[in-house]
Amino acid sequence: MELSDFLLRYTKGFGIDVLRYFLFAGGAFLIFYVLFKNTFSRFKIQQKFPELLHYKREIGYSFLSMLIFSFVGTCVYFLHKAGYTKIYTEINAHSTTYFIFSVIAFIVAHDTYFYWSHRLIHHKSIYPYVHLIHHKSYNPSPWATFAFHPLEAIVQVAILPIMVFILPLHPLAIFIWSMYQLTLNVGGHLGFEFFRSGFTQRLYSRWSNTSTHHNMHHKFVNCNYGLYFNIWDSVMGTNHPKYHEEFENGVKRRQALKNNTQAEGL
Repeated sequence: MELSDFLLRYTKGFGIDVLRYFLFAGGAFLIFYVLFKNTFSRFKIQQKFPELLHYKREIGYSFLSMLIFSFVGTCVYFLHKAGYTKIYTEINAHSTTYFIFSVIAFIVAHDTYFYWSHRLIHHKSIYPYVHLIHHKSYNPSPWATFAFHPLEAIVQVAILPIMVFILPLHPLAIFIWSMYQLTLNVGGHLGFEFFRSGFTQRLYSRWSNTSTHHNMHHKFVNCNYGLYFNIWDSVMGTNHPKYHEEFENGVKRRQALKNNTQAEGL
């Protein structure tokens, strides 16, 4: 492997990561924080909007994180080229059923990895030096999606090399997972809640996390550690005791704001 080949691949990967970040996080910010800020304001979980410096910090740390993400992704690419991973490129090498299973397995494994690694970096001997950077976004915006301390960014991206060494994965499966995690990460940091009353307690929907769930993690810190699902938080008893109440209060507040707006329009 030539250094020039590595740098070319790394630059390309970083460019793609930045583009996706601005398309997803920037797109969400443009819609909910700029263009339709007033239209969707009643859905804002914490009614106050962050200040400009808040956004700048989130974007700055996200760029550092993406430099690390791209480096690890480039290393995985060349490890695959050298035959050290279980990545397969011939789609027919495994069945369609296996391909679907691999995507689901990756997502479930990542959710488990995230929960426990997240709790680890909340340990009092680690939190002030590493994870506190992310929690400076006490009222997060979509820009906070990748706003990590560099050491936390390494922890976050480590799931990729772990998975390609233990599970046969097609590049398309990795791509689907990466888009899923980006979408859910932006949603978790969006700062707006759109789900209806009862979502957090219904049998078929209570296992899914909400924007309220992660917003409360940023606000209260030592609770609500999950990423995609509300499984580990439920099993380990780490949901905030007023999570359901907070969610329902948000629903009531936006309904009241809607009613007031309609009444003023009469």
